[in-house]
Amino acid sequence: MIRNTMLFFSFLLISLSIFGQNARKAPAFAIGNFTDDYGLKYEVNDTVWIQSRNIKYNIIKWVPEKQYLIAKNASTNKFDAGKYTRIDYMTFENMGDWKWGFCLTAYKAETDEIAEKTAAADREKPKKGCNGYPFSRMKRAE
Repeated sequence: MIRNTMLFFSFLLISLSIFGQNARKAPAFAIGNFTDDYGLKYEVNDTVWIQSRNIKYNIIKWVPEKQYLIAKNASTNKFDAGKYTRIDYMTFENMGDWKWGFCLTAYKAETDEIAEKTAAADREKPKKGCNGYPFSRMKRAE
C-alpha cells in the first residue's frame, strides 16, 4: 500500500513538473528584445512580457498550439493593474525584419479564465483582426 501511494505521488509530481514547464515555455521566436512598428521596446521571456520598461505582464501560461498567452498585469502598471491579459500572436512571412506580431485581445479581464475565454484575434486578417486594428508587428531590437 505504501509503495503504491509513493508511486502515485511520484507520478503526480513528475506530471505536474512536465505540464507546468510546457505551459510556461515561450516559442523560440518570441524570446528576446524587440521593437514594434510603433517604435515601442519589449523584453519577452517565458515568464514576463515587458513593454517600454513600465508595463509588465507576468505570464501565467503560454499556449503555443493556439498561439496565445495568458498573463496577470503587474500591480505597478499605471492602467489595469492586477487584471488579466490575453495576448494572441502570429508569425509573418515575406515582411522583412518583421517576423511576428501580437494583439492584446483582452487586457483588463477580471480573471485569467475570462481572459482565456475571450475570442481569439482574427489571424486571417492581421491588418484588422485585432479588435478592428492591426496586429503590432515585432522585429528584433538592434
